Amino acid sequence: MRPPIGESFDFEILNRMGETPPRTSPAGEASTNASPPSPPRLPFNRPSLTGKEFEYIWQALSAGHISGDGAFTRKCRALLETAVGTKAALLTTSCTHALEMSALLLDIQPGDEVIVPSFTFVSTANAFVLRGARPIFADVRPDTLNIDENQLESLICPRTKAIVVVHYAGVGCNMDRVMKIARARRIPVVEDNAHGLFGKYRGQNLGTFGALATQSFHETKNITCGEGGALLVNDPAYVERAEIIREKGTNRSRFFRGQVDKYTWIDIGSSYLISDVLAAFLYAQLEVWPEIQKRRKQIWEFYHRALAPWASRHQVRQPIVPDDCEQSYHMYYLLFPSLEERQRVIAKLKDTGITSVFHYLPLHLSEMGQKYGGKVGQCPVTEQVSDRLLRLPFYNSMSESDQARVVDILTR
Repeated sequence: MRPPIGESFDFEILNRMGETPPRTSPAGEASTNASPPSPPRLPFNRPSLTGKEFEYIWQALSAGHISGDGAFTRKCRALLETAVGTKAALLTTSCTHALEMSALLLDIQPGDEVIVPSFTFVSTANAFVLRGARPIFADVRPDTLNIDENQLESLICPRTKAIVVVHYAGVGCNMDRVMKIARARRIPVVEDNAHGLFGKYRGQNLGTFGALATQSFHETKNITCGEGGALLVNDPAYVERAEIIREKGTNRSRFFRGQVDKYTWIDIGSSYLISDVLAAFLYAQLEVWPEIQKRRKQIWEFYHRALAPWASRHQVRQPIVPDDCEQSYHMYYLLFPSLEERQRVIAKLKDTGITSVFHYLPLHLSEMGQKYGGKVGQCPVTEQVSDRLLRLPFYNSMSESDQARVVDILTR
């Protein structure tokens, strides 16, 4: 089913296509014995369209170039480089792959150490572990849930080859302190900016502080193409090699620019190119990013305002955004007093058709994390936050009435 070109598409139509039709009487009338309909299910996330996704996909198909680095890939790259202010924005198939490219660019070798927060998605660590590195888990700050910059110096040793920071919920880490420490030790910084596109720290775009940064365009992100990502290259010394690694270790990009008359295998690499069909979808979202961010700000602020009195009464902590941060409005979370209370609220919302979810489990306590020396008590803030954090439904097309429903159930 394809929506009219240029109009938004309600994904709920697809959800309803497989539903059983209402029971009817022999005369063909709907049965009156059915119980009253329950409220519609409210998902944690719902993919949202801006209106031109199908038009641009059709253009990509019509152009006859739907593999990587087509016209829409180039448009996305140019827009990101201008809007974010990075030397190169290379679209990838996922943020995970962008992180793997970072590990390759930094020449991570077996025996190297990479500092990562324990409170993050597994890809943040796994991309470097794949190259043989040992993850050194750092705890997070209790306010922003970002890496605790005050721990960094104690975790650095001669084997440290990178510091990876995560801008949790799109709120910037203390990049002044992180970068000061990293520059003094000449250690490159990688920003896992999966949550933070168009967020800022002290007026500077997140994703432009470290030598490298990664973005996610997964369906749960503000701007999406289902599955996708980007590597932001801020240090010009890495740009050419990043293109080579992304193109299977060949100088194919130079060939297409007419800089060489043929291309060949010159380095390690893999196929990290996103299809131009997905890039077409992505461009429809990127070109209206200010409107998307404006809408997400409205959703975030509605939750924050409506829940404040209840949260104060019940010792539930709302998100903290420092004055020097302009967040990306990626999610809205709550920190409950205990694991038991959080689980009770998840069940309460579920009973009314509302899906809410917790977030990361501590990496240092995972099966893999313990193989690298992780143990209980190593990152106490991470361990406490993981048990108490709850994320509320949050997506671009979420209506105020749906938010009011969430607030009503929460505060009863």
